[in-house]
Amino acid sequence: MQRLDKKGAHRANYERNKKRIFATQNTCGICGHPVDFSLKPPHPMSATIDHIIPVAKGGHPSDIDNLQLAHWTCNRQKSDKIFRQKQETKQAIGNRVLPQTIDWMNYRENQTESKETKKTVIKIRRKLTK
Repeated sequence: MQRLDKKGAHRANYERNKKRIFATQNTCGICGHPVDFSLKPPHPMSATIDHIIPVAKGGHPSDIDNLQLAHWTCNRQKSDKIFRQKQETKQAIGNRVLPQTIDWMNYRENQTESKETKKTVIKIRRKLTK
């Protein structure tokens, strides 16, 4: 049986998302090292697309949330495994993988400054109301 991302209904979406990932990412999602786009297959460190949840294990064949940039050799070693815990990266954090210790949806760069500003505003208001 042919995989849907290789031949079938999902082929066009897979190719479109592959181009988007190649344009926006530069770090292997498996090992965390930079990917050199000048290397072409079959070079072991050439760029390829990895399915985070393998298609063989029920992962979506073309959804961008299930695709990540990877080295060819890293992708081959991972094969159809699913990692339960995020692997530690040696050099850089992947483009779409942010540490889960911070709520990134509500993150603001100047969090410490805003707390100090709020305290100052409260102190000024107290002085004005006295």
